Amino acid sequence: MAASRTSSDSVATRIHNVDALRGFALFGIFVVNITFMASGFAGNLVDDPAFDSPVDNAARFVLSALFSMKFYLLFSFLFGYSFTLQMAAASRAGADFSARMRRRILGLFLLGIVHIVVLYSGDVLTTYAIACLVLLVTYRVTDSTALRAAGGIYAVVLVSLGGSAVLLDRSSFMPTDAEAMSNAHDQTQAMRGSLGEIIGQHLDGIGLLVVQAVSLQGPTALAMFLLGMVFGRRGLLTDIAGHGTVLRRIQFIGFPVGLAGGIAYAALGGDAVTSAVFVSVATAPFLTAAYVATLLRVLHRPRRRLLGGALATAGRMALTNYLMQSLIGLLLFTGLGFGLAGEIGPAGLMVISVAVFGFQTVISAVWLAGHKYGPVEWLLRWLTNWQRPGWIRGED
Repeated sequence: MAASRTSSDSVATRIHNVDALRGFALFGIFVVNITFMASGFAGNLVDDPAFDSPVDNAARFVLSALFSMKFYLLFSFLFGYSFTLQMAAASRAGADFSARMRRRILGLFLLGIVHIVVLYSGDVLTTYAIACLVLLVTYRVTDSTALRAAGGIYAVVLVSLGGSAVLLDRSSFMPTDAEAMSNAHDQTQAMRGSLGEIIGQHLDGIGLLVVQAVSLQGPTALAMFLLGMVFGRRGLLTDIAGHGTVLRRIQFIGFPVGLAGGIAYAALGGDAVTSAVFVSVATAPFLTAAYVATLLRVLHRPRRRLLGGALATAGRMALTNYLMQSLIGLLLFTGLGFGLAGEIGPAGLMVISVAVFGFQTVISAVWLAGHKYGPVEWLLRWLTNWQRPGWIRGED
């Protein structure tokens, strides 16, 4: 009985840690995404000249140095980690894991299509679904093979970016600054239009989304999936107290390298400059790892359990909250709602992102007090298991 209780506590701790990290990643992703939801300037890789105050410029720098790409990597890592939780759930139910996962992938892809068309063109769900197909084909490989594959994939991305930075002139494959600025103004105006105009703008962005998914987001996501899968197999997010020394070492290495890379990325020009993207891709994993180590250490201090609980609650409904963030962005910035596109600068957007995420932690807690799953998680679970799950707490 004692051994069974210990095992149950270990699983609960692992899932709580994963949920809290997922909530943290969800917040960081929204801080980045809201800049693309708020106007056409971020998507065209130019700054809105209407917001050139020291505060707004500082906010842009902080966003680039501390947020860009770091939380996408964490979200992808946690997806791979959760892949092993899905395996364990299928094993406990005596179900065919591959069949379950194929249905789950289909659900994610369909949700992603709806997300792109209706809510926000910068979707990640379709990319995750396609990368997860690769993971499903290869998940039986050994840990060492998975780690080598993850490293190899990431290395290919870096080599490709490095070659592009050296060989390609920006003007040969990107609009001029004047063209980008004009496009940004036009797209910002279009965001204030009708539903048809907004959907048309979303559809126009699919080509760029595909290019980004194939060249950068897809491969890096797959690499993180593989890494997360290995961590999940080994239960490395369970006994945090027993890994304090390792976590401190990760912080000791990750923060100096990751912060230096983030600052260099921001100073060099961010996504508009290929060499800056190369620096970001090379160093972002270090800062992401340092964030994870720090959060895990903080969450397991008695006085920080409230923070961990709030993050975990939001993380348990990550898919619902991710889509809700896009819906809130649609209502705030487009003509379907308040039409604030182009009206709020980087500093204001950071404040809004904090407020929205705080709201989501409260809504998630209220919802989960009476329900077993978030609404979108419930639908996806139904499709995954091909069986209607309980809706209300206490319902079978």
